Amino acid sequence: MLRLTEIKLPLEHAEADLAAAITDKLEISAEQLQGFSVVKRSYDARQQDNILLIYHLDVQLAAELETQLLEKFVRQSFCRTSPDTRYQFVGLADADFPNSEQQRPLVIGFGPCGILAALLLAQMGLRPIVLERGLEVRQRTQDTWKFWRKRELNTESNVQFGEGGAGTFSDGKLYSQIKDKRYLGRKVLTELVKAGASAEILILSKPHIGTFKLVKVVENMRAEITRLGGEIRFGQKVEALLCEPLPVDGNDGDHSRQRVSAITLASGETLHSRHIVLAIGHSARDTFQMLFESGVYMEAKPFSIGFRIEHPQSVIDRARFGKYAGNPILGAADYKLVHHCKNGRSVYSFCMCPGGTVVAASSEAGGVVTNGMSQYSRNERNANSAIVVGITPQEDYPEHVLAGVDLQRKLEKLAFELGGADYSAPAQLVGDFLNDQSSTELASALPSYQPGIKLTDLSLALPAFAVAAIREAIPVFDKQIKGFAMADALLTGVETRTSSPICIKRGKAYQSLNTIGLYPAGEGAGYAGGILSAGIDGIKVAEAIAMSLLASE
Repeated sequence: MLRLTEIKLPLEHAEADLAAAITDKLEISAEQLQGFSVVKRSYDARQQDNILLIYHLDVQLAAELETQLLEKFVRQSFCRTSPDTRYQFVGLADADFPNSEQQRPLVIGFGPCGILAALLLAQMGLRPIVLERGLEVRQRTQDTWKFWRKRELNTESNVQFGEGGAGTFSDGKLYSQIKDKRYLGRKVLTELVKAGASAEILILSKPHIGTFKLVKVVENMRAEITRLGGEIRFGQKVEALLCEPLPVDGNDGDHSRQRVSAITLASGETLHSRHIVLAIGHSARDTFQMLFESGVYMEAKPFSIGFRIEHPQSVIDRARFGKYAGNPILGAADYKLVHHCKNGRSVYSFCMCPGGTVVAASSEAGGVVTNGMSQYSRNERNANSAIVVGITPQEDYPEHVLAGVDLQRKLEKLAFELGGADYSAPAQLVGDFLNDQSSTELASALPSYQPGIKLTDLSLALPAFAVAAIREAIPVFDKQIKGFAMADALLTGVETRTSSPICIKRGKAYQSLNTIGLYPAGEGAGYAGGILSAGIDGIKVAEAIAMSLLASE
């Protein structure tokens, strides 16, 4: 089979045009084309009067003809042999793991990374035990909605903590910019489809699931892990990591070495294992502290801070698609923006949610945090995204390893106070923000944030350099997205959980740099930035555990 790429057709082309484009591109007759399937579909909207759909296709031809065409187009990149994208783990071939009495691997955290790690371990027959501090996804959803509607925060069951991780209350974006030569992303998407996600996520260039659909998908993946012998325990917070000291290895520099042997739960129960996946997410601050005190090596890392910006979705659709705004094939328009400021800072859009809502994402009492969420339909009134400024430990929080956590807490507490100390979020019209004046009434972009907002002066919510950078960037973004700097658009603060403020460094075989048997993974450890990349990282650490077990036989 041949993989044919960059087949471009008008947005509103006829179904028969795709087959005709294949035969024209390959210079063959219609009779020679035995069949084809769409591998990926994207669009090019750079010319609004001529929006194009771009297809990657697998084309079926007679074997002899395939060989001839590969030779004919050998110097051109659009025609190649179709790659085998099925999941393959060479190390698992003919594997014979230790008997059922072996210590079972532990997976701490049941977000995208923990789910895929646990699923793969279960598929290997290793019967993982999953420990999730939060609750089942449906109970977690009830707790989250209760916070949004009644301002009653459950610090262990919210947007950040619980089955499905922070990605459950998001747009459910399923694309990543990481290099994926082994097609592990395809494995993640395939498992999601098996669990009930739409098969279209396998072909769209920017697939998404949406929050409500993710709930059922996550439940089905949990059921599959259990069916394969895994065990998932909810409401199980890890309080301590038990380790044994090891001799210092000359290759480890000044890092003291240890081997993990067990964990202790808040209930007092101790579970022994020498293979522990640490998939705790970017908001498990108390766990970061515990790991630091346990001697696990970590470093402060950069992250970003800013606001959520809301526009009527119709404004973004017109700016991106012109006369094709509202076309069902294109759906709700998104955007991706970046600006390098005069003060040396970079401002960029993050986690853009077309047709979505701004959500309350607090996980600690007395703090306000915003995030964005969309349903599968993406048909809410507003578009929203984070507009954030990059910060670094060297320049902005150099005091100690967990100083980034301290900064996040400081900004979230300040936002809580600016919002009236009742979990309302501080907000300001874009026009007023740019003109350095407080807002007193709303305009066309009505707030979607629950529990509610309080109009104020957002220049008080972030460091001066961040405010100056965002004020410089918004008018620049308006040149790319007409209407972006509209005075009626709304800013809501604060966005602080863009990524983990720490990196739990890994050494050989995906294990902690100085704690053998501990496998830091996903967003919380600093190795992922979204659902897909977190799932891929979960697969990698599960494979590393399998290889470790095979090597120890």
